[in-house]
Amino acid sequence: MIRLENVTKQYKNGVKALNDASINIEKGEFVFLVGSSGAGKSTLIKLITKEVNPEKGKIFLDDKDITSLSSRKIPNIRRNIGMIFQDFKLLQNKTVFENVAFALEILGYSPRDIKKRVPKALDMVGLSKKLDSYPDQLSGGEQQRVSIARAIVNKPSVVIADEPTGNLDPDTAWDIMNLLKDINRRGTTILMATHAKDIVDNMKRRVIALSDGKVIKDDTRGGYDYES
Repeated sequence: MIRLENVTKQYKNGVKALNDASINIEKGEFVFLVGSSGAGKSTLIKLITKEVNPEKGKIFLDDKDITSLSSRKIPNIRRNIGMIFQDFKLLQNKTVFENVAFALEILGYSPRDIKKRVPKALDMVGLSKKLDSYPDQLSGGEQQRVSIARAIVNKPSVVIADEPTGNLDPDTAWDIMNLLKDINRRGTTILMATHAKDIVDNMKRRVIALSDGKVIKDDTRGGYDYES
């Protein structure tokens, strides 16, 4: 599903954000990505989504080598990745329906397909009655649910969640985690970067820990404890 083979990414300031990192995530897994700020989590995500390219190594997504893709092929790769962010990244001048639909419009879906897919995605996240609401009329948890609907409306093979509970209170954070677990149970691979120790410890899913660009822990038993 997602495979990095001896990947190194070095920025112009000389810092190696990833250093000879090898990771293999199987289809249907739920994996936490942990590490302190600057450990390499954001760079790893950017490599998978083709925002940056590595200096060394290979990257595979859905068994396809995406290491050296031409720019015109990158949109096709991104069709298979749903993104969820800490700050939601919703368009404030668009309704809930329009925010989710916009993701499909960019991908070239027909108006007919959009009208079928968007309500299903919003129903899955429990917002079927909020179609015409605007982001500022929603709670933080509801806004995150909109962003999750936007991430899954195209039925991607993998969802990458970057600190999805970072701006939420504990109860709402667990509501979001239960929703992500449900999406994972339906077969979607989930890679979640987080600093939320309580969530990682309680979920007991595989944990990959980074420090100074290196993989220092890869444990299927879960748990946040690692040496940074």
